[in-house]
Amino acid sequence: MSIAVQCKVVCKVFGAGPGAVTALKDVDLAVTDDEFVTLVGASGCGKSTLLRTIAGIEGHSTGEILVGGVPVRGPGVDRAMVFQNYSLYPWLTVKENIKFTRQLAAHTRDRSSTDVEVAAGRAEALLSVMGLTVVAGSYPNQLSGGMQQRVAIARALMSRPRILLMDEPFGALDAQTREVMHDLILHVSRLEHCTVIFVTHDVEEAIYLGQRVVLMAPRPGRVDTVYAVPLPKERNQSMKHNGAFLELKSQILERIRSTSGMKTDLELLQRLSRTTTEV
Repeated sequence: MSIAVQCKVVCKVFGAGPGAVTALKDVDLAVTDDEFVTLVGASGCGKSTLLRTIAGIEGHSTGEILVGGVPVRGPGVDRAMVFQNYSLYPWLTVKENIKFTRQLAAHTRDRSSTDVEVAAGRAEALLSVMGLTVVAGSYPNQLSGGMQQRVAIARALMSRPRILLMDEPFGALDAQTREVMHDLILHVSRLEHCTVIFVTHDVEEAIYLGQRVVLMAPRPGRVDTVYAVPLPKERNQSMKHNGAFLELKSQILERIRSTSGMKTDLELLQRLSRTTTEV
């Protein structure tokens, strides 16, 4: 398998002088074509910062990020990003939102009418795959959160990106909708043959979706441990209850607590109770 994304000793520093903050330090990570990799870790460990540097939205301070062997100097059509907030245009319908990226390309590249027709067919295909055909003429404020996120994902896929970068895209959804979206994004990523790098705080989500789980540690943000997920590529929800899944979940949670200095809720409550009693 060829390397889709490679980070070589990547560092990211915000600010300068005594107030400078090192968000990422010496990050080494390679993601292969068609791989689904998830990033987890405590708040402040640099997961989203790393994703944004791969996207080219943020510049890295030192090191090198390669996409398809080419250094990242900024955003590119080979990468698409999906955020937790849906970032849809409220004055456009579902279908218009999905086509918007390609329409911009048509204006900037002077595409032919044939290209526009191809784009229309692509939009129709994505509407079907994402289960959006019946709401193609609706506006974002007429849709549930889950449906809006489907539109955002479809729009990101419109230009056929090689790499899909997802920053906690299901964080605002209820548990039942999240499960539906998990199976949907696994299906779509296989169908589109794209590499996915997915940031989440939810360890169960990270294991269910990822072929590998990359655990990042904070202060400064760095790759701590990479876990291979002992599940077949084809997933189903019942796998969340098997022994290997639960054991890996326990290992990752324990490592997050260890690297971040966090305690369990019970330990925090016991400490708070002792402090209250002493006062």
